[in-house]
Amino acid sequence: GSQCLGMGQSLAQSSSVFRDTLDTVLAELDRHLSKPLRSVIFAEKGSEEEAELDQTRYTQPALFAVEVAWAAFWQHCAVVPDILLGHSIGELVAAHVAGVLSLEDAAKLVCARGDLMQSCESGGAMASLGGSEEEVLSLLASESGRVDIAGLNGPSQTVISGDEPVVEALMAKVEAQGRKATKLSVSHAFHSAHMETMLDDFRTVAESCTFHPPQISVVSNLTGKLATAEELTSPDYWVRHVRQAVRF
Repeated sequence: GSQCLGMGQSLAQSSSVFRDTLDTVLAELDRHLSKPLRSVIFAEKGSEEEAELDQTRYTQPALFAVEVAWAAFWQHCAVVPDILLGHSIGELVAAHVAGVLSLEDAAKLVCARGDLMQSCESGGAMASLGGSEEEVLSLLASESGRVDIAGLNGPSQTVISGDEPVVEALMAKVEAQGRKATKLSVSHAFHSAHMETMLDDFRTVAESCTFHPPQISVVSNLTGKLATAEELTSPDYWVRHVRQAVRF
């Protein structure tokens, strides 16, 4: 799911496995951040940090930390996965849990991803539309502007991303057809042409990481199929993962 203030807080109080894992992951992530991530995730309602949770430089590492701790909790409860998958940043969680990336490299990659995305141009928007990929693509063809399919979350739930005026125009078209259109609470237009400026710098960071063959199968966001070891251990895969649609 998406980020929410205080996510994981009650479980951190009741589960030592979740709490200890979260502490370990937060300590590694904090090496790459300008402020302690715990203060953002567990911020007080109405505080300055509350708004920061929706800024992607904090959103992505926050989701990574909580999801890795959740994975440790489930495994402690004897829920052992045969296959892993995650949505966008969640696939980096899956890659870490599968042994593709050490915690040190995963934290470096996740924080660079969030920080570089934050540096991309503003003025973008994202929306979830009621409609298949084919139906939404037909709408995109009739609009001028930079808007892409950003995610396929279900057979009739397609996310678009790009220039805000065009995204809003497409939302109006879909609503006029009696379908649901929901604008997403995001800081930038992810998985769109708005991300182009950060890809080279992100590639440099990815190339500095060490990748290992997965010990657990991972489903790819790029293909919707099981990812190969060659894909998951390629820096180019993770660069394309930033720009292309999430085929969840």
